[in-house]
Amino acid sequence: MPDVIKIADEAELIVNGYAFTKCPEGFRILNLNRPDKALVISKEGDTLETTMDDIEIRIVKDYYDKNKRFMEE
Repeated sequence: MPDVIKIADEAELIVNGYAFTKCPEGFRILNLNRPDKALVISKEGDTLETTMDDIEIRIVKDYYDKNKRFMEE
């Protein structure tokens, strides 16, 4: 089980319970309410790895698209 508090503290952004953290591949996204649900996406928004279902992936990608400007360097 991941350390949810540490992940939340290190996240670039938290949107509706999803913590967005930069990684070499792009972003790691963790559902803080269900830490078994995670997603790794490229900077372009392509799914690289996931434990989420298709509906949750679409929701998270919408959050990413609407908020990626806040995570840019």
